[in-house]
Amino acid sequence: MPGGTGTELVPPGGVTSRERLAVLHVIAPGDVGGAERVVHTLATGQHRAGHRVAVAAVLGNGTDRQLFLAPLDRAGVETMTLRISPRAYGRERAAIVELCRRLRPDVVHTHGYHVDVVDAGAARRAGVPTVTTVHGFTGGDFKNWIYERLQRRAFRRFDAVVAVSRPLARDLERTGVPPARLHVVPNAWPAHDPPPLGRNQAREQLEVPEGRFHVGWVGRLTREKGLSVLLAALRLLEDVPLVVSVVGDGRQRSQLQDEAARLGVGNRVRWLGTVAEAGRLFAAFDVFALSSRTEGTPIVLFEAMAAETPIVATAVGGVPDVVTPQEALLVAAEDPAALAQAIRSVFTNPAAAGERARRARARLASEFAPAPWLERYEAIYRSLG
Repeated sequence: MPGGTGTELVPPGGVTSRERLAVLHVIAPGDVGGAERVVHTLATGQHRAGHRVAVAAVLGNGTDRQLFLAPLDRAGVETMTLRISPRAYGRERAAIVELCRRLRPDVVHTHGYHVDVVDAGAARRAGVPTVTTVHGFTGGDFKNWIYERLQRRAFRRFDAVVAVSRPLARDLERTGVPPARLHVVPNAWPAHDPPPLGRNQAREQLEVPEGRFHVGWVGRLTREKGLSVLLAALRLLEDVPLVVSVVGDGRQRSQLQDEAARLGVGNRVRWLGTVAEAGRLFAAFDVFALSSRTEGTPIVLFEAMAAETPIVATAVGGVPDVVTPQEALLVAAEDPAALAQAIRSVFTNPAAAGERARRARARLASEFAPAPWLERYEAIYRSLG
């Protein structure tokens, strides 16, 4: 399974040919969010360490491959696109079996409910051990509930299940994942190359209005991300000259825009949609607000920490394992008043907010480096051989 450059060179400190693993990552990518960034970081890190890595993206007809796959191509990781018509599950499974026969991976690593349910079983039938990384669950409507049930059942058949936070691991164990196959591996910081932009350049790129306290929100526009809580908090901040930039898209966009209008805060919210390389732009924010109802280990927190951007966040899932009250203002979920008070505190006391942000950046460097994280995944892969 040659890398994207066609070479077999092992970087200094990498693995020898005898130790080299062949890894196939499979994902059905959406907008480039947390799971997609984890795949980028895993695949590029493993490739640089000398492993033979490929990434297969399951895409619907007409979906642009470039947003997700182009950075991997540039890094020399082998990539391939599986273009499958909706609900053509038999063809999709056959394509995965053929990939396994051609690439002969030591492990297939899936990311996300679609490939967990549809594709991992095909890899197992081809005789390849399977690993999944579980980033969390979206909740929401009946359709999502069905997807979650199917995914939870599928987890029991994996050779290894990786949870990105301890609360998520406890939840998975309660719902039937055998403890012997369950691993807790919090996400690492996928440092950007090129690096994050400086404050002035980032604000210019996002066209931030002059004289406004700039609140950043980044994520999928889905219920579990809790943007509606931030919109409600804005009603309590009418005296603060702020503007909110919402970076991201999702199925609830029109509903949330209607909610902002109903609350009378629509003129204070900018809907930017999907922004290329959004992770490089966090220095544009005076405060980053994470209002999620549920979380795993959010990559967006790392991006705010790297930019030394003050953080207010809900204390859900793995968030308190990433930042403590020494590095961020943590509030309860579903509490607009507490979220508003935290944002107001950053506005009125920027010196204290800046000190927390500096501690957050130091914590990021000391606690969430990618090298130990990559080693944890390699150890899991090797335990399946």
